[in-house]
Amino acid sequence: MNNLESVIARIEAELDEKDQIREIALKSSRAVVRLSGSVLKGLHRREDVKGQLADLKDEASRLSGLLGEHPDLTRTGYVVSAFQEYAEVGIVISLLERDDVPMPEELGIGSAPYLLALGDVVGELRRFALEELRRGNADQASHFLDRMEDLYYALIRFDYPDAIAAVKHKQDVARSLLEKTRGDVAIAVSTRRLHDKLEELLSKSDQG
Repeated sequence: MNNLESVIARIEAELDEKDQIREIALKSSRAVVRLSGSVLKGLHRREDVKGQLADLKDEASRLSGLLGEHPDLTRTGYVVSAFQEYAEVGIVISLLERDDVPMPEELGIGSAPYLLALGDVVGELRRFALEELRRGNADQASHFLDRMEDLYYALIRFDYPDAIAAVKHKQDVARSLLEKTRGDVAIAVSTRRLHDKLEELLSKSDQG
């Protein structure tokens, strides 16, 4: 049993290190989630989010580097959630600036969290659509609705077990949000057309 103490000491050191990395990764993941929420909130308020976005990118990069030698930790729930939130921010910004989505490699994340983020982006686009409707911009709301549809039809192409990609719930939520937004936009467009028609009739009446 000469090797036992050496084996146990080595395993103990490895697990101590992993436990320390896990604690740091947990704090970093929480920071990524918090910063992601802050950036999204700023985008909806039409605020300048450059500073917050830089902090978010730095924290996400730090988290990725931290897990480089411990890939098993990347599959933990809190890490997946953090990268999913980060991807959501990246996708939303790309849609707003380029009217297109970035590649997962551009964001430095894997396919699974990226796919889940696409589902969450549908909800963010609904918020943008409703904000435009409140401003009376039915055309811009329709644009966001179109992008919601694009993402939804992309999502429903995936039919895998949850162990590979837990996307079924995202598909169901996206479908519900899409249907609600279609109704909201349709009502707004109909109301605007009715208003325009009444304005036209009143204008003709005044001229007569």
